Amino acid sequence: MIEIAERFKSVKEYYFSVKLQEISKMRSEGIEVLNLGIGSPDLPPDKAAIDALINSVVKSDMHAYQPYRSGTELRESMSKFYENRYNVNLNSETEVLPLLGSKEGIMYISLAFLNPGDEVLIPNPGYPAYSAITTLVGATVRSFDLVEENDWLPDFEALEGEDLSKVKIMWVNYPNMPTGTNASAQLFKKLIEFGKKYNILIINDNPYSLVLNEFPQSILKFDTHKEHVLELNSLSKSFNMAGWRVGMVAGHKQYINAILQAKSNVDSGMFLPVQKAASQALTLPQKWHDERNSVYAKRKKIALELLNHLDCEVKPNQVGMFLWAKLPAHIESVRGFIDDILHNTHVFLTPGEIFGTNGNRFIRLSLCSTEQDFELAIQRILKWKAKELSLVS
Repeated sequence: MIEIAERFKSVKEYYFSVKLQEISKMRSEGIEVLNLGIGSPDLPPDKAAIDALINSVVKSDMHAYQPYRSGTELRESMSKFYENRYNVNLNSETEVLPLLGSKEGIMYISLAFLNPGDEVLIPNPGYPAYSAITTLVGATVRSFDLVEENDWLPDFEALEGEDLSKVKIMWVNYPNMPTGTNASAQLFKKLIEFGKKYNILIINDNPYSLVLNEFPQSILKFDTHKEHVLELNSLSKSFNMAGWRVGMVAGHKQYINAILQAKSNVDSGMFLPVQKAASQALTLPQKWHDERNSVYAKRKKIALELLNHLDCEVKPNQVGMFLWAKLPAHIESVRGFIDDILHNTHVFLTPGEIFGTNGNRFIRLSLCSTEQDFELAIQRILKWKAKELSLVS
C-alpha cells in the first residue's frame, strides 16, 4: 500500500464527519436520534431563490464553465449586500470574490499567503478548520486564548508580550463561534491596530452576523484602505443555503487577486443557476431575516430550558445559531457525558473541546431543530435523569 502524505498524519478526520457516521448507523438500526449538535439550517431558503435556480437550470445556456471570479451579477449582489447590511463599499470587480463556501476560502487564503515557517494566530476555542488547514499548507499554528473571564475576546496585552515576528495571519470569528460573543466596533478597531502594528493580516470569518443579532457589523468598515484585513462571509447560515456552497471573501484587490490565483488552479467556478439563486437571496428584505430570527428566538427559549435541565451555566445574550454552555463541575469527561446522552437519550450535542482546550468544560447546542424536537429532547433527558437518580437511590 502507498503511504498517505505526512501532512495528513497530524490532521484527523473532522469530528462531525466521524460523529455523523455514528448517528447514521444508529438511525439505520431504527433509533430516532435528535441531532442538536450540527449547525445545518433546517429552514428552507426563500422561495424566490429556489425559483431563480429552477427557472435558470432548464435553460440551455446555463451549463458551461463559468468565470473563475463568477459572474458580474453575483459580485454586484454581494457588493450591494455589504453596502446595505454593513455600510461597507466594495468594488464588485476587484474587491469581492465568490467562493464555493467560505471553508474553501480558508484553504485558498492559506495557500495564497502562507509559506513553511510562517506562523498563524488561531483562536482557542475556534473553528477547527483554521488549525487543520494551517497545518496542511505547512505553516505553524500559534494558538491564542479566548477565555470566559475575558468574555471570549483576545487578550491583546498577552499577545503583545509574545514574539510575533513570524506571524503572518490572525484568524478571528466575530460574531464568535462557538461562544456566541458578539462583534463590536471597539474590538474590530483593536484588531486592525494590532494588525498594522505587527504587519499581520487579520481575517474575520463572519457567517453569523445576521442570526439573532440586532447590529450586524463587518471588520471592513473600520479599515477603509483594507490593507490589513480580509473578511469571509457565507449564505449558509444567514440564508439557509448551507448545502448550496456559496460564500465570499472581500478585501483589497491585491489580496483578492492572490486568492483568485490559488482558486483558479483548484476549482472551475460556480454553477450559474446557483449564482442566480444566490443573487436573488442577497436582495431579501430585512423582514425575511426578522422572520427567520423569530423562529430561532422561540427555539432558543426552549433550548435554554434544556440546558438548564442539564445543570449548565449559559449566557442568554449570545448571538448566532448556537448556545455555548458550561457543564457542572462534577462532570469529569465532557466527551463521556456527550456519549452518555447520545446512547441513553438518543440526543446529540457537541463537546466544546473539539474547538480547543479552552472549550473543555463546555458544550455547544445548535438551534437548527424544531421546537418539537427540543421538547422531545427535554422529555428524554428528564426521563434519563430520573432513571439515573433512582439507580443511585
